[in-house]
Amino acid sequence: MYDSIKKIDLILISFYRKNEEKFARFAIFLVYFWFGVLKLIGLSPATPLVKELYDVTIGSIGIIPFTFFYPLFSLLEVTIGILFLIRGLERPAILLLAFHLVTTILPLIFLPQITWHSFLVPTLEGQYIIKNILIAACAIVVGSKLVPISSK
Repeated sequence: MYDSIKKIDLILISFYRKNEEKFARFAIFLVYFWFGVLKLIGLSPATPLVKELYDVTIGSIGIIPFTFFYPLFSLLEVTIGILFLIRGLERPAILLLAFHLVTTILPLIFLPQITWHSFLVPTLEGQYIIKNILIAACAIVVGSKLVPISSK
């Protein structure tokens, strides 16, 4: 019995090691592309949250109207998703992802009335934001497979 469990364990570990990067890339692609497209076509449930954050940050200084910002933000998400599927474009993908993740954390700070029920008790919106830790972890898996830039 123990030998059978050990054999299954080794098979699973081998599968995980062979496929971890593929799954991480696809997971990031799926979330970013899907959610970005939903924003582009006006069906995202995150739109009100993005609008409120925009109003207290970019909108408060009047740099760019929301009607222009929102499609650009949506296209950024779609682009991040696509870049994670293309070998050789991991570095710009990770850079854009890092920028995006920093911006998506901001509601936890600037919109606590929407993102927190109480101390360390997030609302559904807060949970939606906090789950981005998983996306960051997937990006780290992809980044760990990169070959360092040579110094030649």
